[in-house]
Amino acid sequence: MRFGYTLMTEQAGPADLVGHAAAAEAAGFDFEVMSDHFSPWLAEQGHAPYAWSVLGAVTQVTTSVELMTYVTCPLLRYHPAVVAQKAATIQLLSGDRFLLGLGAGENLNEHIVGGGWPPVNVRHEMLSEALQIIDGLFAGGYTNFAGKHYRVDSAKLWDLPRRRTPIGVAVSGEQSVARFALASDALIAVEPNGELCRQWDAERAAIGEESSRKIGQLPVSWDIDERAAVRRAHEQFRWFAGGWKVNAELPGPSGFAGATQFVSPDDVADSIPCGADPDKVVAAARPFWEAGFTDLALVQIGGDRQEEFFAAAENELLPALRSASPEA
Repeated sequence: MRFGYTLMTEQAGPADLVGHAAAAEAAGFDFEVMSDHFSPWLAEQGHAPYAWSVLGAVTQVTTSVELMTYVTCPLLRYHPAVVAQKAATIQLLSGDRFLLGLGAGENLNEHIVGGGWPPVNVRHEMLSEALQIIDGLFAGGYTNFAGKHYRVDSAKLWDLPRRRTPIGVAVSGEQSVARFALASDALIAVEPNGELCRQWDAERAAIGEESSRKIGQLPVSWDIDERAAVRRAHEQFRWFAGGWKVNAELPGPSGFAGATQFVSPDDVADSIPCGADPDKVVAAARPFWEAGFTDLALVQIGGDRQEEFFAAAENELLPALRSASPEA
């Protein structure tokens, strides 16, 4: 299994994120993913810089780690053709180290352009069309598209990488797996759901396609003071308890604050490893590789608590995870 680091745009400013990217590579992480938000989940997180500008800078301070959006929504805030252009540019700047992670998005970020928030079945229709547009532009030449939700008129990417940019799609249930397993190169999910992985492989095997990567994410709150780690996780990451189907619908940080007002520190500590015990993180990571995931990105909660995390990751955490997990 490969282990990655999450550049969490909701909890750090752009300059700090660029520094974290270089430090994560030096600490030995295999890949780095970046969230793409217009707003933080909770006001306590306090940040939301433009991910694509930060990614451009990150390509210049790293040399070997794979980079990934986790994830970009190409539905409302961004037009799919613009996403394709941004992705191709990052692929060129990174020297073919980029994977474009896409998803159907959250109301939190997409409502800002005033287009409303469609129901999930419509969002899946939109994402399907967006994938067709992006795939066409990645193929080179001129793309024209007239769908139910999008139109593209004679668009062409003039700077294309030699290596076609791979695409991962975030899924959360049977409907999204059935729709996107054959339209992307990797599964993305935040819960260790083995049924999602099995269905994904079955959809691909039905037409002779091989199994593909499955990329998960795990928040941790690393701190030698376990009580401080729990407090920080509760303050900044209690939104995680809502589950993805709920998190996609709430409109802003105040909504997440209200929805999680009765989530206790103990509730958070039960679902997020807190403290400085590598065995706790290994225990939390184990369900992902047992479910069939091939990659797992860690989130260190707290934008100002990264330096000690990188030291611990290099010396304790990554060795423990690699020793316990199956070979990639």
